[in-house]
Amino acid sequence: MVGLGNPGERYAATRHNIGHMVVNELADRNAQRWKTHKAGAAVAEFRHGIGGPKIVLAKPATYMNLSGKPVAALLKFFKTGPENLIVVHDELDIDFDTLRIKRGGGEGGHNGLKSTSQALGTKDYLRVRVGIGRPPGRMSPADYVLRPFSSTEQQTLPMHVDRAADAVESLVEHGLTVTQNRFH
Repeated sequence: MVGLGNPGERYAATRHNIGHMVVNELADRNAQRWKTHKAGAAVAEFRHGIGGPKIVLAKPATYMNLSGKPVAALLKFFKTGPENLIVVHDELDIDFDTLRIKRGGGEGGHNGLKSTSQALGTKDYLRVRVGIGRPPGRMSPADYVLRPFSSTEQQTLPMHVDRAADAVESLVEHGLTVTQNRFH
């Protein structure tokens, strides 16, 4: 599973990096440390439960609009296909503190998804869409996603990230339909 975001401390607490926040939570839950991978991403590997499936968490080391190349390289390295990929990303068209889970579909102007779909040659992969809400007034979406969460949002952000991590675990354990029914 891949958490989309931008590299570096400058972007760590921004809305665009909520994908990174979610995979960081999953790594923490499983006592994993990040390692640099030759595909151009930070990676953490573990088994989900006793005898469970191998999980690879990844954070591309590229900027959001170039996420596809490391995602495709990781799938090739781990000899798996898009059918086993879960991408966690910020979603402007969903209210903050709301999740939506789906397979495939459009990218809705999200450059990380566009890059990923282009590099994979398909849009058919699982997505955990983590709501960040629309920008206020006439603020441009590009400026909004690169801003930190508001002080009000920061109060519930840990619960939002935790719930998104729960949704990812549910996808692994129970599949798409059960997860959608549980989290929508």
